[in-house]
Amino acid sequence: MSDYSDDDFSGEKSKSQIKRELHALQDLGLRLTTLKPELLDRLPLSEALRRAIAEAPKHTAHAARKRHIQFIGKLMRDQDIEAILALIDQVDSSTREYNERFHALERWRDRLVGEGDGALEQFVAAYPETDRQHLRGLIRQAQQEAARNKPPSAARKIFKYIRDLDEVQRGLK
Repeated sequence: MSDYSDDDFSGEKSKSQIKRELHALQDLGLRLTTLKPELLDRLPLSEALRRAIAEAPKHTAHAARKRHIQFIGKLMRDQDIEAILALIDQVDSSTREYNERFHALERWRDRLVGEGDGALEQFVAAYPETDRQHLRGLIRQAQQEAARNKPPSAARKIFKYIRDLDEVQRGLK
């Protein structure tokens, strides 16, 4: 009979688990190389990691790129991963959080066009930096376009305006 039990290894990570975590850091580092510089400036990254991310496009050969991504993954070990992931989830269109925020803004747009001034007051309460006159003019223009069955260009402008307000409020712009 074996003297080993499952309790002996409860606090240790397996070699496979460590490898999975390191590969996840490499994948996150690869995502960082695709971000715009203004977004990278908002992230709490070390100077060495910033330099490595800036140098990533220089490595075009497959082996060199793979080595460099591994190096970025190594540098990622010392970073605040939670803060980095929180910002990336807000700006990456493939994440659930981004899609939820996008749909919430679409609902605001639809309410503003459909309900008018009542929804505008609620929107201004949620986003105090709103230019009421500008938004009210866009709402009226969108309502007229909808009544005449014209393309919804004012509704698109409303969405862009409220998306910009949301990004400013979240600190993304």
